[in-house]
Amino acid sequence: MSPPIVLVVDDQPNVAEAYELFLPDEYETRVATGGEAALELMDADVDVVLLDRRMPQVTGDEVLERIRDAGYDARVAMVTAVDPDLDVLELGFDDYLVKPVDRDDVRDTVSDLLSIATYADDVQEYFALAKKRATVEGSTPTRDLAADDRYQDLVERTEALKARVDETFEALDDEAQTGAFNQFPDGN
Repeated sequence: MSPPIVLVVDDQPNVAEAYELFLPDEYETRVATGGEAALELMDADVDVVLLDRRMPQVTGDEVLERIRDAGYDARVAMVTAVDPDLDVLELGFDDYLVKPVDRDDVRDTVSDLLSIATYADDVQEYFALAKKRATVEGSTPTRDLAADDRYQDLVERTEALKARVDETFEALDDEAQTGAFNQFPDGN
């Protein structure tokens, strides 16, 4: 399995390099010192973006909008000196850090965002398997289910996935738990 990819974007090269150095070797990092460069490095393999909001030419807000418009599902943390205001309500970020940030802030944010992404994927898979299981259980005699290896495999996968979802959720702090729920569309 390939390491998670983190795209670090800040127009100040020393800040971008510091964030890259803050991250352990278990991550693959890409560094961009501007909005256009960030968009050139962005692809479906990027898992997390640490994105400065105030940059010349193409702002972080514009980069974020273009990332979302392109359909990338990377988790995005705005890392900026701009204090949040009501204008952030329109932005599609997953976390917002106000500079200065330290090593722990960067590491914890990346870790939380990766956990939230995994949690969202696992929950969606769990519900799909649970729906399949309920469908089969509602239409097949119990004696036939007990003897079917495919059904037993489905039960084991569903239970293992539920345990993983519960474990991941419990490992998140309160703020990250809220963020995990925000990954799902309204009404689901």
